[in-house]
Amino acid sequence: MGVLLYQLSTVAQLVSVLMVALFYATLLRAVPRAEVQWWARSWWSDLAALAVTVSYWFFTPTGVAGLAIFAIYVATKTLFMLLIVQGAMAFRRPGTQWVSRRTLIVLVAVAGALTPAVLASIDRIGIAVQSAMGVLFLWCGTRLLRDRSDATTWLAAGFIARGWFAVIEAIAYGANLLPSGALADQQAANLALFLGVHSSLDVAAEWLLALGGVLALTRRAQRELESTNENLRDVQEDLRRLADRDPLTGLANRRALPEAFRSAFDHGASLVFCDLNQFKRINDTYGHTAGDACLVRFASALRSSFRPDDDIIRFAGDEFLVVCRGMDVSMAKERVERVRSRLLEQGPNEIPLEFAAGVSPLAPGGDAEDALRMADSAMYETKARPPAR
Repeated sequence: MGVLLYQLSTVAQLVSVLMVALFYATLLRAVPRAEVQWWARSWWSDLAALAVTVSYWFFTPTGVAGLAIFAIYVATKTLFMLLIVQGAMAFRRPGTQWVSRRTLIVLVAVAGALTPAVLASIDRIGIAVQSAMGVLFLWCGTRLLRDRSDATTWLAAGFIARGWFAVIEAIAYGANLLPSGALADQQAANLALFLGVHSSLDVAAEWLLALGGVLALTRRAQRELESTNENLRDVQEDLRRLADRDPLTGLANRRALPEAFRSAFDHGASLVFCDLNQFKRINDTYGHTAGDACLVRFASALRSSFRPDDDIIRFAGDEFLVVCRGMDVSMAKERVERVRSRLLEQGPNEIPLEFAAGVSPLAPGGDAEDALRMADSAMYETKARPPAR
């Protein structure tokens, strides 16, 4: 009865692992990551080990053939354990390998080669394989939990659950090797029942392990997507700032004007419209490089003369606009005189700069375009006046 239960539960586990292997093979096509590749290979290895087990129960080979079956089973099961842990470590530390391919091949080959001499019975194989799986999976699950990452919580739970199942199964196989009569009849019957159905219990733990990997990948992909979106938003903001910024003076350009007017809507402002005098003559006489230097010097004088929260805008060419939120016209005119004083503090090799300025009030909730036209007109009136003697 125990043998029949074991055969049926092993076939059930075989079908279950086949579904997991096919799922990970499909997932690998959509998500070609290193950890998915290792996990896909691990489940195919586990499937091979279970196929060997089923073939053993159907054909019951003896002698050399039986030992060969044992060796293949241990080798493929060892490969499963190493590959699935390799995938977990690759997920934990992307770009790294827990063991090299060469080491992995050597470990699998040694496990298979030693089996005929050391593990020449089902119970001994059960003790060795399940003990190794228990130690390895519990170690891996603990490492994942130490990361305190919600992305690996379910994956760690799968490793730990499968690890504890493996430890219990190793103990059960060990108990099965006790001399006849060492266990009471009921204990022996319970042990036989457990060994008969433990493959079915493994199915639940292995599904938790498989789903843990999927959940970990989903969480990692979600985080990467969030990070990518955040980077895109940062790039978009940088591009917007570049688009709204005059590259020569570093001031805002006319694209920033609507926002400046919106920010002044509730409390009103004073608009200061400035235009450099004889700027074309400067370009024609000294060259455009010297003209650019004059624009930069004028922008610096505006920054140092107005408040940090005033919007200073290069309106066009040698025209500049300052939106002074909450400032009255008289105070704005005082700021204009500060600009004139700054420009008088020129170096010995700097070109003298003069400018005309017009100031107009923008009432709270007022029409910004009308106020701008008034400031522009006031500036041209100032420019048309003859210089003071």
